[in-house]
Amino acid sequence: MKKVFITLVFSFTLFFARAQNYIFYLHGKIIENQGPEAIDKTNGFGAYKYYDILDSLKKGGAVVISEARAKDTQVKEYARHVKKQIDSLIKKGVDPGHITVIGASKGAAIAMHVSTYMKNRSVNYVFMAACYADDTNPDLDFYGNILSIYEKSDVAGSCQQLKKKAKGINHYKEIEINTGLKHGFLYRPLPEWIHPAREWANGIYN
Repeated sequence: MKKVFITLVFSFTLFFARAQNYIFYLHGKIIENQGPEAIDKTNGFGAYKYYDILDSLKKGGAVVISEARAKDTQVKEYARHVKKQIDSLIKKGVDPGHITVIGASKGAAIAMHVSTYMKNRSVNYVFMAACYADDTNPDLDFYGNILSIYEKSDVAGSCQQLKKKAKGINHYKEIEINTGLKHGFLYRPLPEWIHPAREWANGIYN
């Protein structure tokens, strides 16, 4: 009876781990330069609320995976690192649809390369503030469920140009928000982007 009980507990734990949502959060470049307590004093964006963002993404029970990257991290190299982490989860039985990569600014550039390297139509991605109107980067070819979020007052904008040439997009949605915070909208867990990102991670694509 004890052996059966242990087996049932193990099976339930394994099922729960596979069914859980996993979110990879890839922060902006300023944290590479200053660490998790980064503060922008040049543009007036203020403190980067890194830990508050992670806490907000955890609401609902998601497992959030994130780290403060080293200074001058190479985009493609780090994207391959994240791909390996995702591959490991999938090998353990996690449904690719329960995995989401959320990238902000340079983090979004990394996330775009993860999408390109994964070539999996079920993984979810949220790209924030990394696209430009004339962007036709030949290295990028999106796969998966793509949510693009950009701020109207920011220099970064729509990902439509990159979407047009993508071969592996399953679901696509783009949201323009208007907080007036320019690139600083990424520095805090604003509901304007946190809520859509969490819904996307939960498979709500409308």
